[in-house]
Amino acid sequence: MSLNVEHAAVRTLPSEKPLRLLDNAGHAVGGAATGGFSLPDAETLLDLYRKMVVARRFDVQVTALTKQGRLATYPSAYGQEGCEIGAVAALTSDDWLFPTYRDSVALLTRGIEPGDILQSFRGDWHNGYDQHAHRTSAQATPLATQALHAVGLSHAARLRHDPIVALTFLGDGATSEGDAHEAFNFAAVWQTPTVFVVQNNQFAISVPLARQTRAATLADKAVGYGMPGYHVDGNDVAAVYAVTRAAVDRARSGGGPTLIEGVTYRIEAHTNSDDPTRYRQARDVEHWKRRDPIERLEKYLVSEGALTEAVRAEITDAAEQLAARTRDVMTTEAELDPLELFDHVYSRPRSALLEQRASLEAELAAGAFAAHAGDAR
Repeated sequence: MSLNVEHAAVRTLPSEKPLRLLDNAGHAVGGAATGGFSLPDAETLLDLYRKMVVARRFDVQVTALTKQGRLATYPSAYGQEGCEIGAVAALTSDDWLFPTYRDSVALLTRGIEPGDILQSFRGDWHNGYDQHAHRTSAQATPLATQALHAVGLSHAARLRHDPIVALTFLGDGATSEGDAHEAFNFAAVWQTPTVFVVQNNQFAISVPLARQTRAATLADKAVGYGMPGYHVDGNDVAAVYAVTRAAVDRARSGGGPTLIEGVTYRIEAHTNSDDPTRYRQARDVEHWKRRDPIERLEKYLVSEGALTEAVRAEITDAAEQLAARTRDVMTTEAELDPLELFDHVYSRPRSALLEQRASLEAELAAGAFAAHAGDAR
């Protein structure tokens, strides 16, 4: 069974007491609730707080831009910052991240510029950043496909004796996919340095967790694959960071993969085209807002004297500067070349692809000539 979860006779929802280091009021906890993990030092926690505040401001700004029609779609991570940032902060710059479509704030934390993150959501380009430079793969929309890529890369790294770790995010719904099973099983059999972080935000679009699995927790699935599983309070960034850091260290030292379930909640809609009022209650959203990951850590840092008004003001200013940069880049019309669709498809372009490119090029040229002729008249 998973390392910190006891089975009940019948249970369809996550345990009421996942592993945590800070409670909802921002108080440090002790005893069995910690699972043997220690609270990170104040400097680390302040850095995590800074990253979450900046990420939250970015997310709110992008949601506003989407409502203005500046983006085709955007899946918000509002409320899930503790899970995403706590996990990503545990990686080194040499490690790889394999994100999903909802993990834009994780990309931001990896140092990727807002405009590069959002190119695909605006429809400008398939992927707007250098994956190798940032050690971050493209955001995956198909569920769980990126988990296989993470396992493949980490397996290759193990064969090359390259001491890197691959971390991949999945949603609770993605654990029902065959690709997730194949990734978990291969990683465990071959002992690849892979960390699977399942962000259990309660819904696979509109399907609640109880309709996804009869497992006591998603972390319990780890036992079937022969790897450690941790059931963690995903809104406790300190706990997510501590558990993920241990899993990353374990993977790097040859200990194999780990499955981490972070119990969190999607405050906003699935995307801007979703109406969450059709499948969940407003009171549930309000309940989870009171478990906000930023407010929880803020209370602790203030009580410890680590977060002063001067530091808070500096963080707020940095967040506003990022929001302004995001607005500037997303309100500037992109200069697009449709012929770029054919670039980087094959290392040696096939004849059919070249014919299609030539056809589009001729069509564009004819359209440009007609427009020029119309202007001349």
